[in-house]
Amino acid sequence: MHKLLEKIFGWCYPLLRRWHLDDTLASYSSLAINIVILCFLAYGIFIIFRFILVTVMAVVAKKTKTKFDDLLITNKTAKYIAHLIPLLFIYKAVPIILDHYVYWESVFGKLVGIYIILLVLWIVRTIFNALRDHLKQIPTYSDKPIDSYIQIIMIVLWMIGVTVIISELFDIKTNTLFATFGAVSAIIILIFRDTILGFVASVQVSLNDMVRIGDWITFDKYGADGDVIEINLATVKVRNFDNTTTTIPTYSMISDSFRNWRGMLNSDGRRIKRHILIKAKSIRFLNESELVKMKKIQLITAYIENRQLEINKYNSQNGIDRSLPLNGRNITNFGLFRKYITQYLQHYPGLNHDMILLCRQLQPTAQGIPLEIYTFTKDKRFENYEYIMADIFDHIFASIIYFDLQIFELPSEGNGLSQESI
Repeated sequence: MHKLLEKIFGWCYPLLRRWHLDDTLASYSSLAINIVILCFLAYGIFIIFRFILVTVMAVVAKKTKTKFDDLLITNKTAKYIAHLIPLLFIYKAVPIILDHYVYWESVFGKLVGIYIILLVLWIVRTIFNALRDHLKQIPTYSDKPIDSYIQIIMIVLWMIGVTVIISELFDIKTNTLFATFGAVSAIIILIFRDTILGFVASVQVSLNDMVRIGDWITFDKYGADGDVIEINLATVKVRNFDNTTTTIPTYSMISDSFRNWRGMLNSDGRRIKRHILIKAKSIRFLNESELVKMKKIQLITAYIENRQLEINKYNSQNGIDRSLPLNGRNITNFGLFRKYITQYLQHYPGLNHDMILLCRQLQPTAQGIPLEIYTFTKDKRFENYEYIMADIFDHIFASIIYFDLQIFELPSEGNGLSQESI
């Protein structure tokens, strides 16, 4: 190789001297001609090898079943490798061309060496990017923070590459340079604080399985409410349901509190937990004639009949004076309404009846008695869940009048009613 390069670049200076050119002029003229030849040869080598590599890789990609080689082509790995071959040619040719220019030989040799190091790092990056894209297409790895792992590896490689470049530029031994970095580690930590925090957070998020790509998370501090689309070393990207994107620092995932809805989505149902406020003064006992009317409500007909038999038997055995409804056991409109809603929910097709289902009374408040619905829908999709919940409460609002109950509402302005009169 060395003899071939001497033949290519060593003919010009003797020829110019035979033409009786001055030594200095012949030397500079020979240098200029050799640089032009070097540029043309390097470009020609680049064109040839780029064509060969791209063509060969394309043929191989078509014949193989794996998509990894297709991703290598997409990430332009072959083109970067094609740059490397003419660079190696230049690296070998520079000492011969600049044989009489020791200083410039050293400078250009270092510059070419540095560019080769950078090019190798770029080639490695394209390979890792292709690997990342390939793993994301595999269901097993699609929800893993592959970007974080790739970024961590590349940061380590870039640190090694920068160290080698500095040692190449200033002729410092690599061991000495690493020892110097250790001495100034406090400054390095300060400069790369966010990167280090992101690295630690990314590892913890991955090991503890706190969040995956595709998870629905809610992070009130950053206004995030949507699906995780990317996890990398520094940030977690969330596509909100209004199609905006929120970027969250990765270390915030372990330093702050956020809600991950993955457990709900993986469960058998999505919870409905909502209440209405019943005015306390509208709750009362029901008389016999009212109960007869209530029996027309099919969902609670059997319940009322069985309940009446049970209550009448108890009151009769204990000699209860029925002239006053307060005496003995009685049925209230509120209790009957709770039973009706329970029956309605048990017959509602959109709910998961294998999970808990409650219509319960909560602690009384200044605004009234809370009646809470606690159940789970079969369909966990957001739009269907909201429809089912709205449908249930539409029915509750419409049916409450049949039980002579009232819902608490603040008085509207200018209606002439006080809150007490509602």
